[in-house]
Amino acid sequence: MKSYVLTVSCPTSRGIVAALSGYLAEKGCNIVDSSQFDDFDTQTFFMRISFISEEGIDGASLIQGLKPIAEKFSMQADIFDAAERMKVLLMVSRFGHCLNDLLYRWRIGALPIEIVGVVSNHFDYQKLVVNHDIPFHHIKVTKENKPKAEAQLMDLVEQTGTELVVLARYMQVLSDDLCRKMSGRIINIHHSFLPSFKGANPYKQAYERGVKLIGATAHYVTADLDEGPIIEQDTVRVTHAQSPEDYVSMGRDVEAQVLARAVHAHIHHRTFINGNRTIVFPPSPGSYASERMG
Repeated sequence: MKSYVLTVSCPTSRGIVAALSGYLAEKGCNIVDSSQFDDFDTQTFFMRISFISEEGIDGASLIQGLKPIAEKFSMQADIFDAAERMKVLLMVSRFGHCLNDLLYRWRIGALPIEIVGVVSNHFDYQKLVVNHDIPFHHIKVTKENKPKAEAQLMDLVEQTGTELVVLARYMQVLSDDLCRKMSGRIINIHHSFLPSFKGANPYKQAYERGVKLIGATAHYVTADLDEGPIIEQDTVRVTHAQSPEDYVSMGRDVEAQVLARAVHAHIHHRTFINGNRTIVFPPSPGSYASERMG
């Protein structure tokens, strides 16, 4: 018996849940977990259903048979094979804590993805990546060659079938055009001091201002720098007794954890972009141990 995930978004209406559950039951499928949310502000309904096909019908046939219901409710519906691993491209510059964390979680099976490659504008982590038997791609970025560099990146995305790009502390700003092409398919991580402490040494600036909370934010990338829909956030408390170096160390830890949780939610189809916000459903109760992150 194969497991699938059905994701749905559509205008708010009565009878959606009944229609979907009835359809799956009719096709010999057993629902094992379901999450839903009705956003009355945007009049949009979101739903994620995990189910097992007990009578052998496949995902392609299920999505084909779902078309009349999708048309009735003006529904965007997708069905994913739960066993298929999403193809992910990682990008990094010179801070390696998030990259190392993602590689570790991937290696032990806590992050079930297919890493199709790692892109960097430096060579600092080439050996680390190659030692994991993952292709390493150096794409140099300057003001003069940026369009060419982004064309190389898009060629790589297409050649590898990349479904998600993760900016694991990649310190180059992506163009508006690239952000539009990859809308909803790029996740970034940064400290949560913005917009108060911009530019160089934000942790030192925070230390000098006596900040008591250090945080991190993972979000989808849009043309608005660091302002895309937020997927995951977390904080850690600091005190007057800690140094700027402590701030940096603790900040790196929370950044790695937040990014991993955001990627995990996306690859399990638990995230929905809702205007400038996101809907993020919790892990399935039956798989909490395997899905718990951080």
